[in-house]
Amino acid sequence: MALLDALSAHSDPVSLKHLARATGLHPSTAHRILNDLVVGRYVDRADVPGSYRLGMRLLELGNLVKARLSVREAALEPMRELHKRTGQTVNLSVRQGDEIVYVDRSYSERSGMQVVRAIGGRAPLHLTSSGKLFLALDDPRLIRAYATRTGLAGHTRNSLTDVSKLERELSTVRTRGYARDNEELEIGVRCIAAGIRDDSGRLVAGLSVSAPAERMQDDWIAELLQTAGRISSGLGFVTPASEAPPS
Repeated sequence: MALLDALSAHSDPVSLKHLARATGLHPSTAHRILNDLVVGRYVDRADVPGSYRLGMRLLELGNLVKARLSVREAALEPMRELHKRTGQTVNLSVRQGDEIVYVDRSYSERSGMQVVRAIGGRAPLHLTSSGKLFLALDDPRLIRAYATRTGLAGHTRNSLTDVSKLERELSTVRTRGYARDNEELEIGVRCIAAGIRDDSGRLVAGLSVSAPAERMQDDWIAELLQTAGRISSGLGFVTPASEAPPS
C-alpha cells in the first residue's frame, strides 16, 4: 500500500530507487512486491527500465467503487420514500463474489423488525432476495459452479439447499422480474427485491423490502419495482420499449 501511495504522488514513472527511499523498504523487498503488483496489474512497468507507474487494474476497481457510490447517492431519497410508504426496512445491496453486501438501509424502530445485518454485512446469494437477482443472470454452468463452491449451505428450514430447487426459483425470478426470500436467511423475516441497473443496462444493485413474515404484502411489489426503476433512471438506464409498462 505504501508503494501504491508513493506511485500515486507522481504523474510520471517512478524509479525503484526512489520508491524504496520513499517507502523505507529495502530495494530488494520493494522490487519483489512491485513484481507481484505487476502480475496483478495494479502496477505497470514503464518504458524506462527500472521504473513503474500505477496500473489499469486500479482504474477498473475505481470505476466499481464509483458505480457503487453513485448508486447510493441515487438511491438515498427514493429509499426513504419507499420506507415511508411501506413502514418497513428498505435495503440497498451489491454483489461481491458469492455474497451480497449491504451498502445502505432506510429503517425505523416502528418497522417492528430488528436489523440483524448492519451496513457492510454480508449474506450468501442464494439465501437473499437481492442475491437471487444476481444469480438469475448467471448461466446454468455458473449457477452450478456457485452451488459447488458454496455447498448451498442453509440458515433455516426454508433455505434452498438443493441446486435443482434453486434453479427453478431463479427461473421464476427471471419471469417475474423480482425475487423473494421466504424466511430463508432468517426465520420470521421475508424480503422482496428488484434490480437496479446502470446506463449500460448492467445490474449493479438490489433494492429490497424486509418485513416480519406476517406483515409482508404483495401490494408493495409494484412500489418496489417503481422505486428501483426510478433509481435506475437516475443512473442513466433507459427501459427498453418492449419492457415499458403500458401507458
